[in-house]
Amino acid sequence: MAEGNGLAGFLKRKNILFSAKRYGIDALGAMAQGLFASLLIGTIISTLGEQLHWQVLIDIGAFAKAATGPAMAASIGLALLSPPLVLFSLVAVGSAANSLGGAGGPLAVFFAAIVASELGKAVSKETKIDIIVTPAVTITAGVLFSMAFAPGIGAAASAVGSAVMWATELQPFLMGIAVAVIVGVALTLPISSAAICAALSLTGLAGGAAVAGCCAQMVGFAVMSFKENRWGGLFAQGIGTSMLQMGNIVKNPRIWIAPTLAAAVTGPIATCIFKLQMNGAAIASGMGTCGFVGQIGVYTGWINDISQGLKAGITAFDWIGLVLICFLLPAVLTPLFAMPLRKIGWIKPGDLKLDL
Repeated sequence: MAEGNGLAGFLKRKNILFSAKRYGIDALGAMAQGLFASLLIGTIISTLGEQLHWQVLIDIGAFAKAATGPAMAASIGLALLSPPLVLFSLVAVGSAANSLGGAGGPLAVFFAAIVASELGKAVSKETKIDIIVTPAVTITAGVLFSMAFAPGIGAAASAVGSAVMWATELQPFLMGIAVAVIVGVALTLPISSAAICAALSLTGLAGGAAVAGCCAQMVGFAVMSFKENRWGGLFAQGIGTSMLQMGNIVKNPRIWIAPTLAAAVTGPIATCIFKLQMNGAAIASGMGTCGFVGQIGVYTGWINDISQGLKAGITAFDWIGLVLICFLLPAVLTPLFAMPLRKIGWIKPGDLKLDL
């Protein structure tokens, strides 16, 4: 059979690639950007408006949050290299999936957007009435998929998230360790911890543990590698992402031990001592100190709790806990844990060097 013929040739020509990287890394990471550009930034703007008593900012934030589903779907479509008509049609798909998915809407959007995008790409430019066929197939497939599966996907994601949060309330010490370590590791891996937290609606004490784990990775790597990377590396990792160290981790996985141990310590301190909770947008649980989004999320949660009568006010103890968990403890613990590793040669000079 000539090259380019058959199903394999068709899929290659349409740039439809079934791979864990494209769906689990590219699409999931893009979904987090869509969430950031809608739900998260909308929450920040509306919270600022509430604090300043500016109705225009509250309204702007509300419009941004209302675009959450379409923003996620379009971001996923862009990551999947969808042609323009497919990409624009995904807006309707994202709206349907997010609405029908309920609390687990982000995960429903993730699957619906992938299905609609790939089917839309398959029919794109295959007919002389492409402007009708491609949007019709993309939207119909995506919305039908959402109607059939989004409620179930959303309910399952919500149930998993609720189980994690319930377990954290029941066993704050053990779950504080588990959640902080797992979400922190996910943040450094080339996948999206923010999208995972959003998909599971991870808030409350579990969200607080997730914030602790992410901060331990980001601040920990930033401080531990200061000698090699100086101030540029400190800011790039500390308020950017610890994912920058992934190449070095592949070369020497032992450099990951110290920040992960720091997460195992700060997680239960967050849940058991300071009762740190993320009651803002769930996506902020997986952002750590990236743009200080995790801390802003905790603060917006405090404000929400106060407005609902669940919290009397923000105390000095709250602020101390936030600063310790997110900044000071990771900055102190990670280099301490790294010291014996350096002495026995597990971490050598240059192992943490970034190409900045």
